Amino acid sequence: MTGAMSMNLRGVLAIFAAEMARTRRTILQSVATPVLTTALYFIVFGSAIGSRIQQVGGVSYGAFIVPGLMMLSLLTQSISNASIAIYFPKFTGTVFEILSAPLSYVEVVVGYVGAAATKSVVIGLIILATAALFTPVRVLHPFWMVAFLLLTSVAFSLFGFIVGVWAKNFEQLAIIPALIVTPLTFLGGAFYSIDMLPPAWRTVSLFNPVVYLVSGFRWSFYGLGDVSVQASLGFTAAFIVGCLLFLWWIFRTGWRLKS
Repeated sequence: MTGAMSMNLRGVLAIFAAEMARTRRTILQSVATPVLTTALYFIVFGSAIGSRIQQVGGVSYGAFIVPGLMMLSLLTQSISNASIAIYFPKFTGTVFEILSAPLSYVEVVVGYVGAAATKSVVIGLIILATAALFTPVRVLHPFWMVAFLLLTSVAFSLFGFIVGVWAKNFEQLAIIPALIVTPLTFLGGAFYSIDMLPPAWRTVSLFNPVVYLVSGFRWSFYGLGDVSVQASLGFTAAFIVGCLLFLWWIFRTGWRLKS
């Protein structure tokens, strides 16, 4: 293993480049799918619902849902990219070559998670550009928009890496994004403000972690948020720390990596 203070950049870049090359082989699917999905959301939500809800907090409904659309894609893409990246080496048995390579566990995670987060950020920006074709979009706090974009991508790429290690088959690989993350996103204020809900349901929504992600991201666009920015940043930081601690335990014990 390399020393704790020096990083094997060549090894990290090798993993990063291999993952990015895999994406380039499916570039049409990687780009076309989010663009088409975004267009459909605007047709369904922007036109059908937007005709009934003109504005939310002084922002047109079409513009209001842009951060939610981006967040939905960021969460699903980050988890999918990172989980598939580590699952396939497990599936083919090449994970043992990675574990025996002159790379620390930190370097392995940085390579895979860095590539997954990069792909998610690119997809998020593509969705933003696509959304701008349908509705005027303004970003009041560009620094914080980029910060939330990067932090969310890294956080859920780390989570996706954990999912990929945990999964024993393709069904388990897909179950977390499909049955947990996507419903939580739809119920987390991606397409509405939780202030529009009855008080009891609003209180319940505050236990949904996605609320804090969507709220902080939307605040960076329009200065609107269902919860404070500090709460959004605090949750994101806590989630990253939790994932890092769990990954430390995985590599320390070899759970589902060496068995």
